[in-house]
Amino acid sequence: MDNEVSMTPPAPTPSRALATEAVHAGRDDLASLGLHAPPLDLSTTYPSYDSRGEAERIDAFATTGARPDGPPVYARLDNPTTARFETALARLEGTDSAVAFASGMAALTAVLLARASMGLRHVVAVRPLYGCSDHLLGAGLLGTEVTWTDPAGIADAIRPDTGLVMVETPANPTLAEIDIRAVAHSCGSVPLLVDNTFATPVLQRPVEHGARIVLHSATKYLGGHGDVMGGVVACDEEFAARLRQVRFATGGVLHPLAGYLLLRGLSTLPVRVRAASASAAELSRRLTADPRIARVHYPEIGGAMVSFEVYGDPHAVIAGVRLITPAVSLGSVDSLIQHPASISHRIVDEGDRQASGVGDRLLRMSVGLEDVEDLWADLCQALSEGPVPRARTAERAARPSAEPPSARPSHPAAAPHASVPSHSSAPSHSSVAR
Repeated sequence: MDNEVSMTPPAPTPSRALATEAVHAGRDDLASLGLHAPPLDLSTTYPSYDSRGEAERIDAFATTGARPDGPPVYARLDNPTTARFETALARLEGTDSAVAFASGMAALTAVLLARASMGLRHVVAVRPLYGCSDHLLGAGLLGTEVTWTDPAGIADAIRPDTGLVMVETPANPTLAEIDIRAVAHSCGSVPLLVDNTFATPVLQRPVEHGARIVLHSATKYLGGHGDVMGGVVACDEEFAARLRQVRFATGGVLHPLAGYLLLRGLSTLPVRVRAASASAAELSRRLTADPRIARVHYPEIGGAMVSFEVYGDPHAVIAGVRLITPAVSLGSVDSLIQHPASISHRIVDEGDRQASGVGDRLLRMSVGLEDVEDLWADLCQALSEGPVPRARTAERAARPSAEPPSARPSHPAAAPHASVPSHSSAPSHSSVAR
C-alpha cells in the first residue's frame, strides 16, 4: 500500500494546541489514504528491481543522512511506522526532526558518537543525572571525557573540544530543577542537551528556552503503559541526519511495533501527564504535613514525580505498599515506588550520592492514574509499617516548604523554572535502572 512506503513526513500544518498535536501529529495523511489507525509495517527489507537506483539512494543516505525519497530500503535505515512517531514527537517538542532508538541509552550513545565523530569528545555535565547517563559519560566507554560542574560553572568548563553540555531537569531522582534559558546562554555555541524525560513536552519544551537537543527515555511517559522500550532525540535536521547515520552503523534501531505503541502513547500524553500531576501535587501536600516525612521534593514545574525522605525505614515502606507497585522505571499508568540508593543509583559512591542529594532515606514515587485517595491510603499504611518516630516539630518548621503551587500553566512555554543547587563535581558510577 502506498501509505506504507512513503517515508516523507507530511507538510507542516498551522500552529495547533499541544493536545491537538498529540492526537494528530504523525497521522495527518491517514484520512487521505482511507485509513483511521496508523499502519504497522513490520518488514525488515523491501524489494527493488532497480539495483542501480537502489545503490544511488544508499550512497546518498551515507553521504547526507537524509531519509531516502521513495520506498524504504532496509529496516535498519528507516521504517515508515517509526517515522510517524518521530514526526509526531518532533512536532510536540517544536523541533525540525526527531530520531528514535531502541532505548534512551542508545539515544544518548548516538548523540555522543555523533559529536565525537566531529572531534568533539568533551562533555560538560551537571549532576544529578540518571545513573546510567552518569556512568556512560564518566566511564570513557565511548572515548568521551566529562567535566562535572554546577550551572554557574558551565561557561568556564567549556573547551575548544567541548561538543555538548548536558543537564536533566527535573533531575532523577531529586527532582532538582535548572533554569534552561540561563544554562543555554552559558553554553554559547556549544549545543545544550536537556533530558526531558520527567517533564515531557506537556510541561516544558526545552528548545523554546535555548536548548538544541532534547533527549527522552520514551520507555517512560511517552509510552506511558510500561510495555514498550525506546529512546528518542529531538533536534534540528542537520544533527538528525548525523544521528540517522550513527543509528544505521550501530544498529540501535527502534522496533516498528515499539514505534507504533509510542505513537499511540503520544495521543494520550497530555491527558495522562496532567491527571497524574494533579494527584502528585496533592500527595506532595499531604506528605509535607505528615510527621513521618522528613522532607518532600516536588518541582516548581509540577509533574507526576514525587520524592520524599522518611524518618523511619525506607525499606519498610517499599515492603509495605499494596496498591503502589514497588518497581523501577516511571511514567506508567500505575504508580511505582523505589529506593534510589538501593536501585537506580546503587553503584554511585556513597559520598557522591549523598552530595547529589540522594540520601539513604529518599524514596521516589511515580504517580499514576489511580484515585488519589486510594494512593494516599496505601502510602499511609506503608509508612505505618514498623515503629513511627515522634514528629520533630522544630526541625520540620525550619526546613523549606515543599508546598507546590495551587495551579500549573497549561502551556509548556509558560512553565516556570527554578535554579538547582550546586552538586559534587566528582564522577559517579553506573546504576542499573531508571
